Amino acid sequence: MSQKEAYVLYNAKGKKVSYKKMLKTLAKKDIVLFGEIHNNPISHWLQWEVTADLHKDHRLILGAEMLEADQQTLLDDYLIGRISAKELETNGRLWSNYQTDYAPLVNFAKEKQLAFIATNVPRRYARLVFKNGFEVLDSLPTQEKQWIAPLPIAFDSELPTYKNILSMMGDHGSPKLVMAQAIKDASMAHFILKHYKNDHVFIHYNGNYHSDHYEGILWYLKKENNALKYATISTVSQKDITVLLEKNKHLADFIICVDSDMTTTY
Repeated sequence: MSQKEAYVLYNAKGKKVSYKKMLKTLAKKDIVLFGEIHNNPISHWLQWEVTADLHKDHRLILGAEMLEADQQTLLDDYLIGRISAKELETNGRLWSNYQTDYAPLVNFAKEKQLAFIATNVPRRYARLVFKNGFEVLDSLPTQEKQWIAPLPIAFDSELPTYKNILSMMGDHGSPKLVMAQAIKDASMAHFILKHYKNDHVFIHYNGNYHSDHYEGILWYLKKENNALKYATISTVSQKDITVLLEKNKHLADFIICVDSDMTTTY
């Protein structure tokens, strides 16, 4: 029996591609949305590998959903060595899996002196939108509006991924729940474009649902700037990884198909 594979890379059509081919394609893009399954170790390992390999020949900017826009100063202080990792962890409202899954990427940026952008809307504003809709944002102080996408927020409730949120949530779903997702997507797109620089590759780490089917963050990016070159990656889990299931095709430009027996990070 030949060696067991933990994952297989596919293109959007479900054709197997090599890591080298994927890397070559990503290197020609301006912005890469790397969609992960949050607790999947293969996602996190490949995020690190892709970042390290692209860094060999390209100027990078990194960014992540897991860090919120009002944490940028704190994050910058850590990256330049003004505060310790402990202080970042104490004050940063970091995800519970930060240490295993995201610290390696942040520390890579620190070591290589790369910008790392906290792109997500602070969760308290997403909660406000979930309760009250977009209108509630209008009354925020000017100081706080700098941490969200510019108002008014463009919104298309007919996008399939947004409609799917409602069907997945059943009775718990509401139009405001979809708006709360949209404020995240819009804010992440806004901060990616705000910090993007010519002749760089911006690699953004986000949950795959935020960029699957070329929607979510990508919809907002293209609405704002359709001239940049974008690529998307998604992660899926299958019992049999030798053939990509129909439902997992066309999720992204590249799909990381991971064996469903893979251990999780939490």
